[in-house]
Amino acid sequence: MRKNIVAGNWKMNKNVIDAQQLMFQLLEYKKANDTNCEVYIAPPSMYLMMAKDIYENKEVGVFSQDMSEHESGAFTGEISADMLESIGATGSLIGHSERRQYHGETDSHCNRKIKLALDKGLIPIYCNGETLEQRKSGQHFEVVKNQTEVALFTLSAEEIKKVVIAYEPVWAIGTGETASPDQAQEIHAHIRNLI
Repeated sequence: MRKNIVAGNWKMNKNVIDAQQLMFQLLEYKKANDTNCEVYIAPPSMYLMMAKDIYENKEVGVFSQDMSEHESGAFTGEISADMLESIGATGSLIGHSERRQYHGETDSHCNRKIKLALDKGLIPIYCNGETLEQRKSGQHFEVVKNQTEVALFTLSAEEIKKVVIAYEPVWAIGTGETASPDQAQEIHAHIRNLI
């Protein structure tokens, strides 16, 4: 069954005062309104514990913006699935376009991260989508197919049901281009057919 989800990725924004203020504003809004959807935030990692404290009754799901493909070890700056599980995080974004572009993350990396997240009972939000060049050259279906197959098709059907797939049209981020609802639905249907 499909769920309505609204997820906000804060990226590398907000100082601690502004972050706390925004978290409390969101909490008050959520309590005062029937949003008919699950609400998730992905603040910078240094605010994860604060978010868990503020949303102690799980009114808002707290996600990391990324997690390591490694269980533990000498990986300075990384966050493990075990660390996220130990603080009661809801899950992690995986495969965000900026992680792919600036950190060389591949679909194989995403597959390992998704498996680790699921092993710890975390919800992986798997981001996939094509660039403007890929969209314009008509490769968007093939790109999304490859991303989906590599990242998800080693999982069981039951595991795939626990993954949130977020179509992220990379070509519509900061380019002035906008993905229409029809374009998004077309890719959503394509992903559902693949699965």
